[in-house]
Amino acid sequence: MINKEKKLMNIEKTEKNIDKNNTSVVGINEKKTARQKKQKDLIRTRHISQTHFIAIGFLLMILLGGFLLMLPISSRDRTWTDPLSALFTATSTSCVTGLAVVDTYSHWSLFGQVVLLILIQIGGLGFITIGVGFSMVFRRHIGLRQRDLLKESVNAFEIGGIIKLWKNIFYGTLIFEGLGAIILAFRFIPEYGILRGIWYSIFHSISAFCNAGFDLFGQKGKYSSFSYYVSDPLVNIVLCLLIIIGGLGFVVWKDIVANGFHFKKYSLHTKLVIVINTFLIIGGAVMLFISEYGNTIAGFDMKTKILASVFGSVTTRTAGFNTVDTAALTPGSKLITMILMFIGGSPGSTAGGIKTTTIAVILISVLSNLKNQSGANVFKRRVSDDVVSKAYQVFMLNLTLALFAMAMILLTSSLKFDDVLFEVISAVSTVGMTTGITRDLNTFGRIMIMLLMYAGRIGSMTFALSLINPNKKQPVAFPVEKITIG
Repeated sequence: MINKEKKLMNIEKTEKNIDKNNTSVVGINEKKTARQKKQKDLIRTRHISQTHFIAIGFLLMILLGGFLLMLPISSRDRTWTDPLSALFTATSTSCVTGLAVVDTYSHWSLFGQVVLLILIQIGGLGFITIGVGFSMVFRRHIGLRQRDLLKESVNAFEIGGIIKLWKNIFYGTLIFEGLGAIILAFRFIPEYGILRGIWYSIFHSISAFCNAGFDLFGQKGKYSSFSYYVSDPLVNIVLCLLIIIGGLGFVVWKDIVANGFHFKKYSLHTKLVIVINTFLIIGGAVMLFISEYGNTIAGFDMKTKILASVFGSVTTRTAGFNTVDTAALTPGSKLITMILMFIGGSPGSTAGGIKTTTIAVILISVLSNLKNQSGANVFKRRVSDDVVSKAYQVFMLNLTLALFAMAMILLTSSLKFDDVLFEVISAVSTVGMTTGITRDLNTFGRIMIMLLMYAGRIGSMTFALSLINPNKKQPVAFPVEKITIG
């Protein structure tokens, strides 16, 4: 009996130890699980969305560019540039706009001009595209995260084949900018000498392709842009082609390379881009020719009048160069210019504006509704409701940003209504054309224009989403109630 009791006591003691050990193991596992969950939650909170990443990236690039332009080595007279002017210029170059508070040639040294050109090139192609390029040069692995960011940056449809698209962008940019510089050299080298002629050719080829609008002709006259070449066919044609090609969009490049000039084989996106671009360029040129016939182009021969009208139509899309005095345009021409600026180029390109496809989708949607058709239909295809909704959002966001900034500037200055309206549309569309009030803006006005340029370059949708949490969904669906429209 005694031995049995001892055995029972030993068994109970062993069971207690096992339970204690099990409890300890469970406790450790629970703590480990809780710790891992906490780490995941922390990572999730620190995770930066694509929109935030692009917005922060451009902001950091602007701040770095502003710092470099402040330095005495960046100015021609080797003095410090005031922070606001340096930051404004860095914003304008990074956002490939072209608005300037100081003359590019007379204020910036060669070092400063090189900084401007680097910012223009990065801003035109996008810092994500440049970053992926460096990764490929150093043979680093391009992960899914980088590929997804690149897809978002160039507005590609899918992540598959994105590296091949990047190669097309890289080689295409190199070829077009290189050819542009070589052809422009035939004009600039005889006029400015070998070294300066080569530099001018490279600078203006990149500036045109990236739709930046910065020029180095301040020695002929401050803020004169290409007005001294208004009758030069070579300069006009080369710049127009660079602006148009840069503004088509990288996805359109891919489609044209794959299908040649067979229009029927193109995707719906490419078809809309080509049709709208052609219509806007020709239509804009005709309207400017009629409106300015007795005004800014009155003293020119017919060839120069046509060149000036075509260049005026192309540069508003959103290069920012000019061959005639923008401030001297008729009210009708200014209105035409503002409409063309607001529309801008195409998605995934170096151009700004609400984009050609946005205005195309809105027009298609309106016409389809008037015809009582089911959905927005064009070229025997239906545009998805999500795309239609996004088009209206982009239109309203850009318009709201421009009108809000205009109201703020008018309230804090004595500038003219039409000049301010022209300036804010030029800024939010990253065009760079101006009636001459950029230098007259006060500190608040310059800050507002900088914000518009920044929002216009990263995209109004990206700008809006970077200020809110796009992943936060409405927990409930509210009841529907009718509203009378029209």
